[in-house]
Amino acid sequence: MSAGFVLPLWRVNLVAPQYPEGLGMLIRVNTVTGVKEQDLNSINNLNHYIGMKRIEPDAIPELKYMPAILGTLVVTALLVAVIGRRRVLYGWTVAYFAVLVAGLYDYWKWGYAYGHDLDVDTAIIKIPDMTYQPPLIGSKQLLNFVATSWPASGGWLLVLASVLVAVAVWKCVRPTAGALRVAPPAAAPASAA
Repeated sequence: MSAGFVLPLWRVNLVAPQYPEGLGMLIRVNTVTGVKEQDLNSINNLNHYIGMKRIEPDAIPELKYMPAILGTLVVTALLVAVIGRRRVLYGWTVAYFAVLVAGLYDYWKWGYAYGHDLDVDTAIIKIPDMTYQPPLIGSKQLLNFVATSWPASGGWLLVLASVLVAVAVWKCVRPTAGALRVAPPAAAPASAA
């Protein structure tokens, strides 16, 4: 999980005929950057045409408190391992997955706001009822762009951590081999001699 501090968590790519090499955006635990140096600026300039707000990392409050949330998850995971109690693991697991689901929901909500709350007064391109929300996961056609959204390297490591957490819980929950007791076979009747 601590890899999330140094690796990007999510990646959004935009490919269009006029941008065959694509534009990309990396969402990190504390900022948003372009895949290439000018990508975020180019995306913001394109967004202006449809009346979309600029993506300004300093204006996204989640990027200010996400490092503390991730740090808390890492530290408490280590504490759970040291304590070594099943109930503590179960409680932490519920909290961990709740944070992950809340984070994905928040990212979806952020994308929804950016893609729907358009300034139609300043938009150069106006298509009635058109929205520009990027997909949470997968690909979606947005005008002449194909937008693709997937976990980035840090996000995939969080997926791996989630699988490892699920395996740890499963190992604690499943019955052990010695827990299922089978009655010994009945003794053979003594032969009459």
